Amino acid sequence: MSKGLPKRSEDYSLWYNELVKRADLAENSAVRGCMVIKPYGYSIWEKMQAQLDKMFKETGHQNAYFPLFIPKSYLSKEASHVEGFAKECAVVTHYRLKTSEDGKSVIVDPDAKLEEELIVRPTSETVIWSTYKNWIQSYRDLPLLVNQWANVVRWEMRTRLFLRTAEFLWQEGHTAHAKRSEAIAETEQMLDVYATFAEEFMAMPVIKGIKSANERFAGAEETYCIEAMMQDGKALQAGTSHFLGQNFAKAFDVKFATKEGGLEYVWGTSWGVSTRLMGALVMAHSDDFGLVLPPRLAPIQVVIVPIFRSDEELEAITAKAKEFMAKFRALDISVKFDNRDTHKPGFKFAEYELKGVPLRIGLGPRDIENNTVEIARRDTLTKETVDLNKVDIDTKVKQLLEEIQANIYKKAFDYRTEHTTEVSTWEEFQEVIEKKGGFVSAHWDGTSETEDKIKELTKATIRCIPLDQVEESGHCVLTGKPSSGRVLFAKSY
Repeated sequence: MSKGLPKRSEDYSLWYNELVKRADLAENSAVRGCMVIKPYGYSIWEKMQAQLDKMFKETGHQNAYFPLFIPKSYLSKEASHVEGFAKECAVVTHYRLKTSEDGKSVIVDPDAKLEEELIVRPTSETVIWSTYKNWIQSYRDLPLLVNQWANVVRWEMRTRLFLRTAEFLWQEGHTAHAKRSEAIAETEQMLDVYATFAEEFMAMPVIKGIKSANERFAGAEETYCIEAMMQDGKALQAGTSHFLGQNFAKAFDVKFATKEGGLEYVWGTSWGVSTRLMGALVMAHSDDFGLVLPPRLAPIQVVIVPIFRSDEELEAITAKAKEFMAKFRALDISVKFDNRDTHKPGFKFAEYELKGVPLRIGLGPRDIENNTVEIARRDTLTKETVDLNKVDIDTKVKQLLEEIQANIYKKAFDYRTEHTTEVSTWEEFQEVIEKKGGFVSAHWDGTSETEDKIKELTKATIRCIPLDQVEESGHCVLTGKPSSGRVLFAKSY
């Protein structure tokens, strides 16, 4: 293996970028601001996608697909929406190229200008609501519960693999309802789905809350979010769910005939998570030796590494490994037997440590003779020799994977607890933000002006107003004006 990773404590950003590349998750592409997701990274995304898709379908949603291109006029129909995305839009102006006069290059054909420019999808509310106008006529057509797996483009100037790229992968749910209360219930339900996924599969504790007006999605009445804490003390928005009210229904004239025979605008929601979750997974758990993957999302949950000096030894080890693999697969545990003869066991150990494989089983001639195995845990970097005369290998591995999943979550939860600080004064606020980091729980007077000033002075933003916020009279940490409850501030990605 190549030299070790940079240390998190010395340069967290460099550590992250190097780990993403060295663990074969992704790399920068030839296209500025875009990334190539490599097979190992994409296999993690596929596991995320499969689980989320299952959860969406269990809550009654169906998948569909809508165009990548959005007519410019569509974005103009919802004023706050276009204002929110205008600076990030990629625009298609022509539909044809032609060969230059010297025949050495291709140029844009000036005669092939589009009558109306097309926006490369930054998000799909406008094109989807223009479609919903044709799908919805009556209360019988509601609720309409649709999800789309797609790519989007937001022209970012400063990019970082997974966390912020010009093009990224995501899902976006778009639903329409007959009643305001039903749309709000949908928004909250999908927030719960995201929180459950983050905690039970990503092993990443999150705080559910509502965004301030400054941080609200462009075109929404309310934005709900889940916020996670990374190991450098910065927050990361891990998912959002938006109550759109009737804003898009009015912009695209989406009405339905009620049971009583009236005509009303429908109520809408949208919600999404993206490949940003891959960045969260890396930053929430990994260490100076490489990835630490929660077993439920690890592409390889167990790797078996043979230790041998002859073909005869490898033959005996392979037979035993096949027994193990059959037992693991019967329990739906993903396993790899790495019998490459091009690399030594030590190289393989380091490789799977870097790639975050939860369990590694070393199997040599002495293990065959004694009916034992050496099992190494990635989360604790500890090893144990297991006597297979006393313990079934499949039972042991299943138990260890469950322990690792729980342990990774606990470690992240404890870190967040240690890095959540209540403050009462502006001096305390500044000191915690600068020296300790993490979530700062503080009173705020509720104004955008104060939020902007705090951001200007400290680079900290309101991550959310927690859903479980306790009513508590106090005074704004900056202005001293009255406040009825604490909100969470942090520096963020």
